Amino acid sequence: MSESEIESKNAIITGGNSNNEQSFVPANHFDRELNTSSQIREYALNTAIVQANISKSFEEHLGIFDAFYADDIEVSSETKEEVIRGKEKVRGLLCDFLIPLHVMAEIGGLQVVIRQIAMPGETADETRSEWTLDLVGVSGRTCTLSWRALRKWRGSRVVYEHHYERRQIGGPLTFSDLDFNAAMPAWGFSSSLIS
Repeated sequence: MSESEIESKNAIITGGNSNNEQSFVPANHFDRELNTSSQIREYALNTAIVQANISKSFEEHLGIFDAFYADDIEVSSETKEEVIRGKEKVRGLLCDFLIPLHVMAEIGGLQVVIRQIAMPGETADETRSEWTLDLVGVSGRTCTLSWRALRKWRGSRVVYEHHYERRQIGGPLTFSDLDFNAAMPAWGFSSSLIS
């Protein structure tokens, strides 16, 4: 339910007078609808992230970020003391992660699989999810990263995101786990240049 629909229902219930104290609607009615609304937005965001193909483009992920995150977004993590504030700063960090991942997937043959599971939030404007990112090199070696995310919503935008319970299974992948040699002839270079 959109914010305007909620405001419209509120106006109908109070007779258009917000000072009117008579209401025949349970007090938690709007909390349930707000919770459903944030869950719908969370579902749409998470579905877009999972369906975006990093091997084809990192720009799709940036478009998702632009569509769902507020200009005054705050991002934090249990592993860093600093809170990152503002869309441009968060966008820069996102690019630092997405661009190398895209290059390794598109050119180096890295297989990238991301999954998420929704978890219940504690308040109407809060959502939680558990994420798993599998990185599989052409060598067959795998590195799996998992974490949980807490998001707070204001209207249709995420205004706060916190990552916690980060885990890694498997060591980091190395250059030998990728296959950049197959891409080199397409660029017009000899494969002997990368030895």
